[in-house]
Parts: sequence; structure tokens; C-alpha cells
Amino acid sequence: MKKHNFNSGPSILPTIVLQQAAQAIQELDNTGLSVLEIGHRTPFFIAIMEEAKSLVKELMLLDDAYEVLFLHGGATTQFMQVPMNLLNQTATAAYCDDGVWGSKAVKEASLFGNVAVVASSKDKNYTYINKQFSIPEQAAYLHITTNNTVEGTQWHSIPETNVPIVADMSSDIFSRPMNFKQFSVIYAGAQKNMGAAGVNVLVIKKEILGKVNRPIPAIMDYQKHIEAGSLMNTPPVFAVYVALLTLRWIKAEGGLVEMEKRSREKANLLYSTIDALSDTFTAHVAKEDRSFMNAVFFLKNPTHETPFLELCKENGMVGVKGYRTVGGVRVSMYNALPLESVATFTELMKDFAQKNS
Repeated sequence: MKKHNFNSGPSILPTIVLQQAAQAIQELDNTGLSVLEIGHRTPFFIAIMEEAKSLVKELMLLDDAYEVLFLHGGATTQFMQVPMNLLNQTATAAYCDDGVWGSKAVKEASLFGNVAVVASSKDKNYTYINKQFSIPEQAAYLHITTNNTVEGTQWHSIPETNVPIVADMSSDIFSRPMNFKQFSVIYAGAQKNMGAAGVNVLVIKKEILGKVNRPIPAIMDYQKHIEAGSLMNTPPVFAVYVALLTLRWIKAEGGLVEMEKRSREKANLLYSTIDALSDTFTAHVAKEDRSFMNAVFFLKNPTHETPFLELCKENGMVGVKGYRTVGGVRVSMYNALPLESVATFTELMKDFAQKNS
């Protein structure tokens, strides 16, 4: 039975990336060595790292004002590393609390300085993006989560500000063209849209660094990692390589313009089906804030949820159970997910609705 991988992360990878990664485990580019056993300071791996960094900047249309890092740890590590590098103890950072991960980022940042939660959508269980807010004039930065994986909301337009913007893009990075120069720091765990779990990509505008007066442990200091070219310590070599393969695939498929086109097509198909079957399914997220990456919805009759999830399992639909604190159904539609999978899923929804109306 064909599997349709809707996992929220680690998630689906392009077939060609899996094939190339599997080959490299046996032997990397006629080196006589597996990618798992090459030295991280050898020309073989340095070439991988440099190409990966170059592709990130190419896809984002960024210049030499920015540096790209590939570091250990997922995005959660950045909840503390960002304020450690950017927020003085007596200074204030502005945060938008639009979901689970934004809330966690707020908590970690408060350990290093003052945090002003300038916008929150907690009042409606994070089912919308609160876009009405003001930022303290002297704020060190504004932190947003561009896509909320758990709740299924997404920023479709980035706010204009006079302060640097820091963005957690873990679940929608490389899914659409944006003015990436609008951001001073972008970070993302790779395991959703750009590779395997175990590596974190950071894009940093260099001018934002070096302004805090606290001592920073070397391994947590962005400037030290930039100076070392992401090679201060042994990086997650295989995860970086898979990220490179995925970045090559994105470019070869048509770049971010094509990724957005595909994302809109998949999301439009799924959301139009949910809306058309409103007697059976319901989406709580405000329509204008619906995520193109993670669609979260519910069964109108709660007793139907378990039978529907069982039906999904029986038909090879993997990873569609909602996040543990939210429940319901979550369909993740990352770059590598084919439209065919969403179409098959929507046919299953129609069949279930017909039999249970």
C-alpha cells in the first residue's frame, strides 16, 4: 500500500534526495569514503558546507551583508541563543505570541533580558494572527514565528518595523519568495522543509551582532561560529549533506516561486474540501491566516474523530493526528509532498463525509 507522508517533522523528503543520500552513505562522490566517515575539515566536507551556504543565500537573494550558519540543535536551541547574542540584560525585546513555539521562545528570552509580548492570539486559542500591535521604540528586536506548526496559522505578510526582525521559520522556510532582507536573523530546524533532523540553519545580518555586553560561551556565540565557518566543532555532517541535496532539489525544481505555486495548489485543494464538507469537518483558524504548510481541522461530531483517523491509517495516511495539546487532524503539506497525496486525502474525506452525514 502506498504511504502518504503528512508528518509534521521529521517529514517527507524528495525521492531523489533519499536516493542520493543513500548512495552517499555507501560512497560520497567517488571519494572511496562514506559521507558518514569523512572528516569535517577535509576538502570534501568543506565543499559541501560552502555550497549549502551559498545556495541558502542564492534562494533568498541575499548579499554579503548576511552570513549563513549550520549548527547543532533544532530551532528550540535558538529560543535561548538569539537573546543570548542580541539582548542585553537591561534591554527589551518584542515578541509575538502566536502559538506553542512563540510562547516557548518568550519564556526562554525572559531569562536574558526584558520581554514585551506585543501581540498574542492566546485569547482565541491561537486560531488567528494578531497583527494589531505597537513595538517599543528601543526594542532590540521583534521576534515572530512565521508559521505555527501546531495551530495551523501563518504570517502571509510580514509587519513593517523600525527594529530588527528575528524569525523562526522552521516550518515554512524555502516555501515561498519573500523579502528576506527584511529580517536580521532567520532560523529554522531543517527537518520540515529542507532536510533531515539534527541541523539548524541560521541566516544572520552581520551588523546586528557584537552589541551585547554579556560574556557569551564560545559555542553559543554567533560571531565565533561565523569566524569558524560553522566548523567550530564537529557539525552534523550527514544532516548538512541532506540539507544540501534538498536545496539543490528546490533550485532545480524552479526555486521558491515554484514551491509557493505548489503550496498554494495543495492548500487550496484541502481547504476548499474542508469548507465544502462543513457538515462533517470544521476549521477553527481564521481563513486569512490559514497555513499553507499545516492545515489543522476537526470533526464536527467529536465521536467521528477516532473512526476517521483509523480510516486514514488503513489507507496509508501517515502523521495526520493533531498535536497532543490541540487534537483533531493536522495535514502537513511541505515542499516535497506531492499534490497527489493531498488529492487522495481529500477523496477519503469526501467518502467519509458521505457515509457519516
